[in-house]
Amino acid sequence: MLLPYYSSEHISAFDAEEHHANNAPKLIGFFTLFITVCFFIATPLGVIYSREQDFWGNVYRILTSPSKLVTDYFALGGLGSAFFNTAVCGLATNFIIIFSGIKAKATTFAGYMLVVAHGFYGLNFLNMWPTIFGVLLYCAVCKQKFSDNVHIALFSTALGPFISDFIFRYTITDTFDASHPQVTVLGIIFALCFGIAAGFVVPALLPGTTAMHRGFNMYKAGLAIGILGIFVYSFMYESLGIPAPDVIKIDNPEYYALEYGYRGFMNIFFIILFTCAIIFGFIFNRYSFRGYKELFKSVSYGVDFLDKFGMSVCLINFGIYGFCILGYLNLIFILPQIFGFLPSGIGFTGPTVGVVFAALTFSADGQQPRTVAPIALGYVLLSVAVCIICSILKAPIPWTLSTQGYINGLAFSTGLCAFSGKYGKRYGVLAGFLSAIICTSTSEMHGGFVLYNGGFTAGLTALVLLPILDFYKVKPKFEDDIK
Repeated sequence: MLLPYYSSEHISAFDAEEHHANNAPKLIGFFTLFITVCFFIATPLGVIYSREQDFWGNVYRILTSPSKLVTDYFALGGLGSAFFNTAVCGLATNFIIIFSGIKAKATTFAGYMLVVAHGFYGLNFLNMWPTIFGVLLYCAVCKQKFSDNVHIALFSTALGPFISDFIFRYTITDTFDASHPQVTVLGIIFALCFGIAAGFVVPALLPGTTAMHRGFNMYKAGLAIGILGIFVYSFMYESLGIPAPDVIKIDNPEYYALEYGYRGFMNIFFIILFTCAIIFGFIFNRYSFRGYKELFKSVSYGVDFLDKFGMSVCLINFGIYGFCILGYLNLIFILPQIFGFLPSGIGFTGPTVGVVFAALTFSADGQQPRTVAPIALGYVLLSVAVCIICSILKAPIPWTLSTQGYINGLAFSTGLCAFSGKYGKRYGVLAGFLSAIICTSTSEMHGGFVLYNGGFTAGLTALVLLPILDFYKVKPKFEDDIK
């Protein structure tokens, strides 16, 4: 007997009841492990491709450096060492998912994706653990199942830069030398205490902040953790007069000389990954694309793609949506060459590679190309407006779409896609436009210590836009017809 959400036209690889009972968690486990294996395979290939020297020394530097936004692990370490760091973070997440006994779902997949996304900039195998242990302790004290809070534990790793700074720099600011990491007992105590405290605070904040934006920001943890980051930064640094660290930069002339970063290597990597995702989805979906048409029509609000269509269709969405992101990036990278008046941007840096995964985080829980496109158009519209205004004022154009902060901002602003799905494309464009305005300013509020700054920005955008729509009685234009 079919579940109510399914029709015979778009049932996934197996019958619906069996799928929900067993197959979706297995496919999530399989695909996340596949991504991790891809990172491990890319590690030696990256070392060879970039002629990386002192691989283990670079890994050590990644682990022992303060890593506030935006610390590029391709520059700090190297292509291969950054992939290795991401691989071990991903593998640790795989083990957490397996040994927690969780029945993996869309939020579990999202947690994994955000961990590996930031493994390229800001998160490492050392600074990810204290907040995870904090959530574990919260579960033990409050008698909660850790399996019900795995996604919260993974989201909490967004505070990793605080951990690294407390351990390696905070207590020795006067003598800090990035080339010679020092660890103090007091720094370790600060890091552990902060991790434990965060483990109790983040689960408490998430429901409230989700209610504030009413589910219109898919990166809901971004708003909660961003608010927490503001208070921690304000007290531990501003109130106590402790100077915040600068972004660690290494003399890496060969890397900085690359016009588009590791464009060739990363394009091949992503093409293989996205193609495999589509093939896996096609095979597990009984050698068909049934269900993707209905997913593509979804309004992206309150829609769990995994629950409605199955993980096989979500894998197809992951691949198709991923190719859209890849195409957008390759286009904006060459815009300064096409339009000479635009300032130069960047290419496939560590943060750029990371936010590709960040943008795919909720591909099983609401994100799809049709509703995300208006958000991207909002960024384009702001860029055009800035160019026109600067031209009138005869002022230099300060940024372009391939400026790092705007690439990162858009990746997380895709979480506002429910605005275009529910209210129509023009409101999606408006949401993207508003988010683009503030995306490079919000990190100053928490000192750059919250890795989900883009999710924080998207949350603030939703908090501004929703009351305006309510005040002027703008009604949702579309309802989800996938019932």
